[in-house]
Parts: sequence; C-alpha cells; structure tokens
Amino acid sequence: MRFSGFEELLSHYALSSPDAPALIYEDGGKKACSFSALYQTVKEHAASFRASGSRCIGILSDGSFDCVVTILAANIAGLQIVMLDANAPLPSLKGCIPYADIDTLWGDEELCEELTPLLTSGPAGEYADRILFFTSGTTSSSKAVILTGKSLMNSAWNGSQKLPLSPEDTLLCMLPLGHVFGFVCGLLWGLSCGASVALGRGVRHYMDDCLYFRPTALSAVPTLLAFLLGKGCLNDSLKLILVGAGDCPQSLLSAVSAKGIRVSFGYGLTETSSGVAISTRGDPFAMEICPDDEIVIADDGEILIKAPTCIMQGYYKMSEATAEAIKDGVLYSGDLGHLDADGLLHITGRKKDILVLQDGTKIFLPEYEAKLSSALGTAELAVLLKNNRPVLVVSDDTLTEDEIRRKIRPVTDEYPRGQQITEIFLRSAPIPRTATGKIQRYKINVQ
Repeated sequence: MRFSGFEELLSHYALSSPDAPALIYEDGGKKACSFSALYQTVKEHAASFRASGSRCIGILSDGSFDCVVTILAANIAGLQIVMLDANAPLPSLKGCIPYADIDTLWGDEELCEELTPLLTSGPAGEYADRILFFTSGTTSSSKAVILTGKSLMNSAWNGSQKLPLSPEDTLLCMLPLGHVFGFVCGLLWGLSCGASVALGRGVRHYMDDCLYFRPTALSAVPTLLAFLLGKGCLNDSLKLILVGAGDCPQSLLSAVSAKGIRVSFGYGLTETSSGVAISTRGDPFAMEICPDDEIVIADDGEILIKAPTCIMQGYYKMSEATAEAIKDGVLYSGDLGHLDADGLLHITGRKKDILVLQDGTKIFLPEYEAKLSSALGTAELAVLLKNNRPVLVVSDDTLTEDEIRRKIRPVTDEYPRGQQITEIFLRSAPIPRTATGKIQRYKINVQ
C-alpha cells in the first residue's frame, strides 16, 4: 500500500494490525512495540514537539527505538528534520548547525552540549514535512538534500513493488538512519509492508545481531555484507538481502546466493529518496526500473532520471546547484550506465569527481585533493580507489614516501578512517589530464 506520509502509515496499521509488532529492539532484553503502541507513543511525542515551539531539529541518529520515535514524531509535528552523522568530525557538525537552521538537537547528551551554542532561531517560511539528508555523510562539501515524508514513503512503496515483504517478515535494520538508503531500505521498507523491523544494536553487535533477532530480510552496504558473510554471521532463516549504496563485487553476491539466500542489488541516490532500480532476476547487476521512475541514457552515457514522486525538492540554500542537477524535471545523476535489450539498467561508472566507497560514504575529490596539494606543495597528485580504499598517487621526485605521509597526516586525520589514504604511489610521469586540466584517473594504474 502507498502511504502519503508517516502518520498515514502508522494510523493504517494501528487500525488494521494493532497488535502486530512494528519495532523489535533491545532494552534490558528483547522488546517489541506493536503498531498501535508505536502510533500512540509517536503522537504523544509529536504533541510535545508542537508545544515546544521548535521549528527545526537536528537528529544525531543512533538507530535506537527512541531515535525512530523522535524522527517520526518530529515530522508529524511539522518540524524540519536534519539527519546528522554523530560520527562525523566535530568541525563538520558545527558547520551544519547554522547552515541547516537547526534550533534544537536530539542525540548524545555530551555532543549535543558541545553543539548547543551554535543553535539558530530555526528556518524561515514553509518548512513542514522537510527532512534533510546530506549527500555523503555530514561533511563540509556535502549538500543537504530536501526530501519529505511523502517522497520517502513513495520510495519505500516503489521498492516494495519489486521486493515485497509480508507481515510475517522481520527486516533487520543495521544501517545508519542518517543515510537515506538506511532510512528507506532499513526502516520504511519493512514498516510500509506491515513487517516487523528489528533495530540493530550497533557496531559492537554486528557479529550477533542476525542470530539475536533472526531476521528474514536484511539491507546492507557491501562492506557490512562482506563482514557478516566472512564471520559466518548470517542466520539460517534469512531469505532476502538487499545490497546498495556502493559498488559490490560479483564474488560477494555469488557467495551469498550460494548459501540459498536471495540477493538483490539496488541503485539510487539521496536526491531520489533512495532507490530507482532494483535487480529481481538472475543477474544482480541488471536492475528493473521502479514503477514511478523513468530512466534515459544521455549521449555521453549519463543516467538521467525522472522520479516525480520521489525526487528532492532541491539542495538546501543552493538554488544554483539545484538548477544544475535538475533540468525540466530530470535529474542528471552524474553516473554512467546503459539499458539492455530488456530495459534493465546496468551501472558502468561515475561521471562526477566523487569516489563512492563500499560503505556508501563519498569522497569529494576536488576538496580532498586541494587539501593534499596544499599540504605537499604540489598539484601533481591524484586520489583513486584500489581495492575500494583511497590511495594517493604523487608525481614529484622531490618528495619521498615518508615525507608525504608526514605532511598529509594533518589533512587525512580530519576524515573518517575509511576515507583516509591507505597507500602512496610515486609516479615519474606527470598526472594525465584533459586539455581543460581535469585528471584522467582511468589512465593511472595503481594495481
């Protein structure tokens, strides 16, 4: 069933399946909250938000039951919601508070206290049913994408038309809710189908959450899936895994399939409220277009997307960037691909200067390389991926590897561990570039 927003979803199942478990979570033992109890709790919190006078809440999401209730209640109460990555560097988080017009915070008390002096008076004008997700985690180069409860519910409906769940299913949510893939495919996908959603207990419990909650379905980024498979953590009742938000090796998907688990791969963007194409047949990389969406391949191979029910309202306070991304209702994805004879989508690469890691986080290369260049005093460098980890190539015979590591350490320490440089390659030839100075990364071999 398609829902127009969070309240319609909750009220529907509170009436039709009042005693069915909506959320399963840990609170001194395994607890279950029914749809009727969840709706009542959310309504009470929404009333408190309305009375508070707050207009915009920044949520330092931890994936807990209280976090889910807060998100749903704040949206129903008409607040603008800003999803923040609690593990982002503190300077980046501090920059987000005034930029996103946050006037109240929810999350870790110590972190909230650190950020409270930066709170604003809230957004001006129309702000109800706006949920802001950052395009690549909370960083200074990320754009805040304006989505809505309606667009996110439409995205969940789109996905469920290709991969339906039943009320007997349990979907395990192990992904960060601060990222749109985790929010839609880890939470709303299950709730919109009337299934139970088990809220994972965090990184410390990655090895035992599947056995503890015994899900029938799971959404995962490639790095998480590789970990669970490698450690033998997948439970025997697991029937379906949806993989997305990053490149995934065929060997990994084949290994999951060999265990008798159906595995699908999804493609989508924050700007489209998550997925626009999902594989449902034999080839996990041959993806069917979701019902509400239309995809056209431009002459240069770029994937152009019409997603009228799910597309973003725009980038927050970035009208020029919005106009560049969306033209005549069409989103220019920056990704490259092709449609086969059956109309199935295949992704072949990326047009923009962004590296997407297996955990779904992104590195904005112009910013990253500019900082490294400043630290090293040379522009003859490039950042690439090797084995899905960032590596640095330097073409400057005046620098040694030890000098490079020492000089770039203050820069790389600003980034999460997964985005830090893992290897350095010294190159005698110049960094290959186009006539306009763009780095031709495909001509650099780091194997």
